[in-house]
Formats: sequence, C-alpha cells, structure tokens
Amino acid sequence: MSSTAETLTKSASFESIGVRNTRVNEAPGVKLSSDQKLLVGSVLDLFEGNPTLKHLSLWSPDATFTDPITVASGYKKFAAQWYGLPALFNPIQIQSHSVKSAGNPIEVELTNKYTLKGIGTAQTINSVVRIDVGQSGKIERVEDRWNDKLPDGVISDAFRKLNAQTVPIFVSVPKNEEEDLKLKRSRNGSS
Repeated sequence: MSSTAETLTKSASFESIGVRNTRVNEAPGVKLSSDQKLLVGSVLDLFEGNPTLKHLSLWSPDATFTDPITVASGYKKFAAQWYGLPALFNPIQIQSHSVKSAGNPIEVELTNKYTLKGIGTAQTINSVVRIDVGQSGKIERVEDRWNDKLPDGVISDAFRKLNAQTVPIFVSVPKNEEEDLKLKRSRNGSS
C-alpha cells in the first residue's frame, strides 16, 4: 500500500471501526498486512449483516459492490445494499472463510448462511469475494462471486443495475453516528 494508504489506516483499527471479525483466517502461504486484515474483517462484518457508517468509511465514495443480483456503484447504492441485508435476513452466519490471496484484489473464500427474516428459510452460499483496494487504501470494489461466478450479459446487467436503483428507495442508510447507533441497537435487540 502507498504512504497515503498507510496514513488512512494508521488511525483506523479493529477497535476504532468496531470490527467484530477480528480473526481473519489466512490460507497457508498467505500473509496479510494489518491494513488488509482490517479491510477483510470489516467486509466480513458487512457480509454478516453488521454494517455501520464506520465500516463504510473504509470504502471510497465511488466504490462498487457487485454480486449476481446487483451492481451498486456509489455510496448511496452500495450502502443501501449492506444496510438492506440485515433488514431481510436474520440471522446471517459466516460458516467459514479463508483468505486465498493477499494481492489486489484480496481474495476470500466465504461460506455464509442467510436465514430469511420472519419465514426462517435458510440458504447457504459459497462465494469468492474479491476486494479491490485503491491508492488511498480504501475499498474501491467488492465482488461477491457466488460459486466464483457472476452473470454475464445485457439482460442480467440491466436487472442487476435496476436492483441497485430500487434498494435505496426502500432501505434507509443512517445519516450520522446517532442514527447508526440506534439502528445497530435495534438490530441487536437492545434498547
């Protein structure tokens, strides 16, 4: 990472961001820097349905999140995707993860179990998550590749972009720390 990136994350830590996934599993031969571990841990938190404004502060404002059902570019769209996850699924449980590459992108094999809220139907998804980091040290792109695949084609791209446009209409993203804490408390069942 560049010296700009080092400056960015010098003040950021697992504690200051509130990262829960502090144990980042590296495959044999893979060695992440402390900055990379922070980014991976924060992304694992997001995949577990624990978004906060501090987590998203590690993302570039024009970053992109993409998976088989969405292409969300820009803060308003990708933030809504992450805040929408715990609105639809509870619990969300990481079954396993392993960092397979410490390059750029960082590659993480992830098995996650999502349980649909209110219905209780669960689905386990195996993914390869790719985390691209920019010169600033912030996340520029996260790809969630289910079974290491993303759809390809004009029709699927149109539907994925439409999803990214509509989710922010239904999912509110906190505007400040106070709103964020209130939302976090309601997700965790405390008042």
